[in-house]
Amino acid sequence: MRSSDHADNEETTPAPRRRVASNVDEELEELARQAKAGDAVALDALLRRIQPEVLRRCARFLPYRQDAEEACQDALLRVARKIDSFKGDSLFTTWLYTVVSNSARQTYRSMKRRSAEFPTEAERMPHQSDPRTTSVIAGSRIDLLEALDQLEKDRPNLVAPLVLRDLCQMDYNEIASELDLALGTVKSRIHQGRKHVRKSLAVT
Repeated sequence: MRSSDHADNEETTPAPRRRVASNVDEELEELARQAKAGDAVALDALLRRIQPEVLRRCARFLPYRQDAEEACQDALLRVARKIDSFKGDSLFTTWLYTVVSNSARQTYRSMKRRSAEFPTEAERMPHQSDPRTTSVIAGSRIDLLEALDQLEKDRPNLVAPLVLRDLCQMDYNEIASELDLALGTVKSRIHQGRKHVRKSLAVT
């Protein structure tokens, strides 16, 4: 079977809907549902509840705490402004990880722009080093974010599955549900995305 035929067949597999998992935080999910319905008190409680986890996940993308905190604040603001876009047919935490990954990557882009515009500021930062060789997660470097930006230009459909799996550490089924894709398609795109990213990292 040709690879293109295989890819076509993957698309025919229906995407799974919300799974009932034993580790689901039902209290958090209920807060999210109430916030989505317009309950301001529930939204405030939700933001306080998720802040530590959002910061921890932002730190997986960004090595410096100040940058992670900036991304965290951006992610919390996005949650507050866009909670009504949470569909509710997947877990809130699944939707949240997408918001977190987008905020972290946007913060990195802003950080690069600021560094280019005000190079002396970067020079004054303690322990500053080349961002392409600074550890961001175990076994990787911050140039992974550069590789993801390049991947988004070349193959944008591969970015979200790869980020949700390798940086947000989401389950394949959760990714399929969040992106409304067939499970086989998700696995295929992650595999392709990893190959593209490895090539980019190899030449940096």
